[in-house]
Amino acid sequence: MSNIKAIENKISSARKYSAILKRYRGFAKEKICNNTDIRGAVERYLYLEAQSVIDLAEAVIAHNDFRKPTTMSEAFYILNEEKIISKKLTEKLVRMVGFRNVLAHDYEDIDYDIVYKVLQEGLNDIEVFLKIISKKLNITRAEKKTGEKN
Repeated sequence: MSNIKAIENKISSARKYSAILKRYRGFAKEKICNNTDIRGAVERYLYLEAQSVIDLAEAVIAHNDFRKPTTMSEAFYILNEEKIISKKLTEKLVRMVGFRNVLAHDYEDIDYDIVYKVLQEGLNDIEVFLKIISKKLNITRAEKKTGEKN
């Protein structure tokens, strides 16, 4: 699989998870917290969304032959160093990595105020990131697969 094809697939996956998560935005925080099925779905799709964005960042780095990150967070710092994303977006995406780690490892102590905030606001930052990467690499196929337009 070519690097561009891998990047297109990562963008497509991220958009798919975003679309699923957007369906939960209309739920009250209490409904998400108190319904184990909804809570589990939201947590899992937020995890998958975050991981797909991390994988996308790493694929973009490999495609451009930038220096290799040693951590997931470093991938976003590298994209900032290479003038792909802004410092502000970098900081938001680095916080997303921390959030992903909490979902993956601290499942007993998840703060649902944060989960709800990420669900309501964090997906917008991911959409900005996907648009930047699509534009920088002149990728339109990934959007067409999900029926979305630039």
